[in-house]
Amino acid sequence: MERTSIDATTSSLRGSTAAEARPSLAPDPALTASAATLLEKDRELISPAYAFYSDLVVESAEGSWLHTVDGRSVLDFCCGIAVTGLGHRHPRVVAAVHEQVDRLWHVSDTAHHPAMIAAAEALVGISPPGLNSVFFGNSGAEAVEGALKLARRATGRSEIIAFQGGFHGRTYGALSLTASKAKYHNGMGPFLPGVHHVRYPHCFRLCSHAPGEPCPIAAGEDLDRLFKTIVPPESVAAIVVEPIQGEGGYVVPPDSFLPRLREICDEHGILLVDDEIQTGLGRTGRMFAAEHSGVEPDIMCVAKGLGNGLPIGAFVARASVMSAWHSGEHGTTFGGNALACAAAVAVIETLRRDRLPERAAVLGARVMERARGWQAARRRLGDVRGRGLMIGLEMMNGGRSDPGYTKRVQRAALERGLLILNCGVDENVIRLIPPLTMTDSELDQGLDILEASLAAAEA
Repeated sequence: MERTSIDATTSSLRGSTAAEARPSLAPDPALTASAATLLEKDRELISPAYAFYSDLVVESAEGSWLHTVDGRSVLDFCCGIAVTGLGHRHPRVVAAVHEQVDRLWHVSDTAHHPAMIAAAEALVGISPPGLNSVFFGNSGAEAVEGALKLARRATGRSEIIAFQGGFHGRTYGALSLTASKAKYHNGMGPFLPGVHHVRYPHCFRLCSHAPGEPCPIAAGEDLDRLFKTIVPPESVAAIVVEPIQGEGGYVVPPDSFLPRLREICDEHGILLVDDEIQTGLGRTGRMFAAEHSGVEPDIMCVAKGLGNGLPIGAFVARASVMSAWHSGEHGTTFGGNALACAAAVAVIETLRRDRLPERAAVLGARVMERARGWQAARRRLGDVRGRGLMIGLEMMNGGRSDPGYTKRVQRAALERGLLILNCGVDENVIRLIPPLTMTDSELDQGLDILEASLAAAEA
């Protein structure tokens, strides 16, 4: 596949266990000796805890494309797991980091610096109303950890409620909330006490009501039962929720779900923690996914796309909540790093200036329309769902999840030059998370490959 440049018509969007047990797709038979040597070194030196989705060895990337050491160019429909939302090496982000690297890299909390203040101001400027105090960290898991501590500190309560299928990270506090795969918990306990899980309204898999009818899970049925049987609501510090579940299968809940959570939290003095780590920064067609239902959280966690590849995360809270902390009660050595903050400012400015959330909505509608057209011909494509450029294709076979077919689709796509990822509790969902800056022709090229791969995997 030829290395492809960005179309002129849309160029302005870019600003002018043992290693052998590591799960991955089958090795590419076209691997050169150089790539094979690097993979051998990787398996010798790098922890087997990593679960790579492919055996590509990428040496460079540009826009929507990955370029490997063996000369392949692969269209990237995964953005480093929803991180490079502006595409790889976006020129505005590159320029901002280059400028900052000549000024200041790092002071931690030994001193204040302008880049951190600018990043906080930019993030507050796009956050839901009332969220006006920022704590910077290095990752989404770290943001969740901080939000948990803050919720308990601010309320004086101990209990936390999360959702089955949710993913919030793999550090201990975040992992205690995560309930998307049992393997994340295997042999790792005990976990953070006081954490309780209820069902998330995944209507396609869990509900029997007709389309358009009210969903009892979304209406809070499970929460009501939890409050009556196990956890008094006055002991609950926070409900932590993804507005669209990510690793759990790109599950879009009914529109009534988040507003109902907001009502429950208001009724019982519980803080609503909105995990926008994968859904935020324009990905769903709004700056943040909670905006689709008009819900304003008390704390919001962001990361992934915030630095377009540089490590940065944050949680943003109401000042009245954040002020529960006193000086030194929480901290981080690298959070608020000047280079990452400069990247975050450039990302936010680009999202706003180029109206990329709106573009994500337009491109996402095109993907949804085309993917739903495949369902008549592809009997194993059970459900198509999503918002913006966060779209899940759930593979089923005779009423059961079909992860085998999903993996065959991934393999067929990679052979044709397209990198896609799976997700879901049963690992049977293809997730599409391409760059928000992807051109129309690149999107069509990727969808053509995906359509052919669905057919090839079924055959």
